[in-house]
Amino acid sequence: MSDHPSKPSRRDFLVNTSALGAGGMLAGLPGLAFGAGFPERNIQVYIPTRAGGGADRNFRTFAGVWKKHLGGDFEPGFYPGAAGRVGYETYMGKASDDCHDLIFGNMGPEVLNWVVKEPTFPLSDYFYFLQVDTDPGSMFVNAKSKFKTVDDVIAEGKKRTLTVATSRLAHPASLGMLVLAAKTGMKVNLIPLSGGKNTRNGVLTNEVDLGVLPATSAARKGLEIIGLFDTENPWPEKTAKAVLINTQYGLGIPPLAAGARAFGIKTAAAEKHPDRYQKLIDSANKVFGDPEYKEAVIKAKAPWSLITPNHGRDACKKYVDDMMAVGREYKALLKG
Repeated sequence: MSDHPSKPSRRDFLVNTSALGAGGMLAGLPGLAFGAGFPERNIQVYIPTRAGGGADRNFRTFAGVWKKHLGGDFEPGFYPGAAGRVGYETYMGKASDDCHDLIFGNMGPEVLNWVVKEPTFPLSDYFYFLQVDTDPGSMFVNAKSKFKTVDDVIAEGKKRTLTVATSRLAHPASLGMLVLAAKTGMKVNLIPLSGGKNTRNGVLTNEVDLGVLPATSAARKGLEIIGLFDTENPWPEKTAKAVLINTQYGLGIPPLAAGARAFGIKTAAAEKHPDRYQKLIDSANKVFGDPEYKEAVIKAKAPWSLITPNHGRDACKKYVDDMMAVGREYKALLKG
């Protein structure tokens, strides 16, 4: 079974070049436009989490502007359960292959799910084509904790097993914690508390020693972000005290963006309707440069510095491949 769409095959190449050629011919015909008539109905978007979280926020801010450029509205449906598995199984089982049905998920946690347990469908049957944000995985503590630095955490973890709250076990931030523990010899026990709110509360109430989450989820009153599982700090105004764990401790892994929300589509839909698929891409790319989008992001209290333009299918694939490679290496630990 393929883990994700791999390097384009000759068939893929022919399909893509044929699509481009067809698009050029259509654009040159009087009265016809590329992807004319699409969309014919609302775009149904399957979101594999509950409403009200980071994915919901990012979807609404993006889709609210995208509809203007696409010429059609978006209708979300939320399918929480089994760490995202329910949403993907529902999408692959019920969604059409006419480009009117998309999925919007957090790539990292959801592809790590496939490392832990393969889905019921071939992973090559869908792919991500547009990443919206890049939110680094973070280590955070109660602001009143005795732990002030990552060094403090490591030192204590060599004396006893630390309890670490996480939103779900198969998660990039969880993975970063496991890699750090393996590299330094500390001991940790990951406690999945189901969602960012519960994870934060576990740290605020001292139910656990510390927590790991996407940085935007951890940046709350009463909490202190002390480390990022990354090689650079894209959000210094809120995470100025955070060390770059991957670099400082020589983890030898790529940046673990714990929030990498992206739109995906069935492979069959893109292949059957290349003109529609291209219209989705072209119209979506216009959103990033639209002042209304920046205003919407800021109004939603999301950091503009973490919005990720120009991350299309190839960039999404690289992120997925990197995440799954690290996940396979630590698969036994991800299972708990």
